[in-house]
Amino acid sequence: MKKATLLIKNAKQLLTLSSNKKGPRNGKEMEDLGLIEDGVVAVSGKKIVAVGKTKDVLVKIKIDRKTKVINAQDKVVLPGFVDCHTHPVFGATREEEFELRIKGKSYEEIAQAGGGIRSSVRSVRQLSKDELIRLALPRLDRFLSYGTTTIEAKSGYGLSLKDEIKILEVIKKLNQIHPLSLIPTFLGAHEIPDEYREKRQEYIDLLIKQMIPEVAKRKLALFCDVFCEKGVFNIDESRKILETAKSYGLKPKLHADQLISFGGSELAAELKAVSADHLEFISDSGIEKMKQSGTTAVLLPGAVFGLGKDNYPPARKMIDMGLQIALATDFNPGSSFTESMPMILSLACLRMKLTPAEAITAATINSAYAIDKGDSIGSLEPGKKADIVIWDVKNYKEISYHYGVNLVDKVIKNGEVIR
Repeated sequence: MKKATLLIKNAKQLLTLSSNKKGPRNGKEMEDLGLIEDGVVAVSGKKIVAVGKTKDVLVKIKIDRKTKVINAQDKVVLPGFVDCHTHPVFGATREEEFELRIKGKSYEEIAQAGGGIRSSVRSVRQLSKDELIRLALPRLDRFLSYGTTTIEAKSGYGLSLKDEIKILEVIKKLNQIHPLSLIPTFLGAHEIPDEYREKRQEYIDLLIKQMIPEVAKRKLALFCDVFCEKGVFNIDESRKILETAKSYGLKPKLHADQLISFGGSELAAELKAVSADHLEFISDSGIEKMKQSGTTAVLLPGAVFGLGKDNYPPARKMIDMGLQIALATDFNPGSSFTESMPMILSLACLRMKLTPAEAITAATINSAYAIDKGDSIGSLEPGKKADIVIWDVKNYKEISYHYGVNLVDKVIKNGEVIR
């Protein structure tokens, strides 16, 4: 009989997200939340040891006076959200650009005038690691407060060897001092920095010959991402950067087909990338090829919303064609300034026509697989990390339905109640 250090019992709805299938869910599988009424989760240390109906599990688990017992009656319990695309380390915010867009300037016009990503780069280069850590910590607190227990954290606002390493070292330090889990991604190919605007090939050489080898040598990232888009990195450049990254053991990801149908999704499939993200203008060919390659489509409705646009990714078509999709905030200072995954679920349901069940699947188990962590997080199953959120709702559909408020009751990270 296993002893529980934490017991969550009497959940009105326990969403386990468990399945006989190993891997991300697609098609009709996304509707299956592994829902148990009057459910219980038993935790020993940092891991889940039992899940099921309260009456069935309690007879198998040893409880003593040291066991923390939480009565989740009339509440919903589900895995912590996995936010699989964020940019959490930056300096200045960009609310002035927000106002410019309201007044009619486009994202592209602002970028061409020196704003956008390059503006954030100039800010980050002026700050020390300690200053960047100080700025990032309250952002991580907000992720947790909205039920997110793991994020993928990208660099990309340094765009020099020194400053990209600085950001990745900040991410590493944040992982050590904050309960939120951060999965690091190198995004040196986020933009061409100011000093290389007239000599872009030199910057690509810097990425390939110095940045990627140094990041890999220091083991500062698991993934390498490229902003593959017109005016940023073209298909051939993106392929060369990501093939180099693969040769150094970094797994490929892409920002793809965000502004136009550019072929980024097809390239992601060719490289068997873990994910291709954004995909507002993905082609039917891109959907089919990503499905065949096993590449997850990470959809970022917050970026479309934050830019004041209406061109949301064709999520329903992706699901109907059998492509697995995940959801993420794209938290960043320019286009999607939110740490709230519940808001992303609301947008996914209202603007991309996902059902509430599909949205939860996309934000938990599928997002976990989008960062190669589906074997340890994203569902409530014995042996997985005890990353659990209790919601002050009676039905899981209320999480996306009741938008703009925080309905989180408790957050458990690695078996500890932290909020």
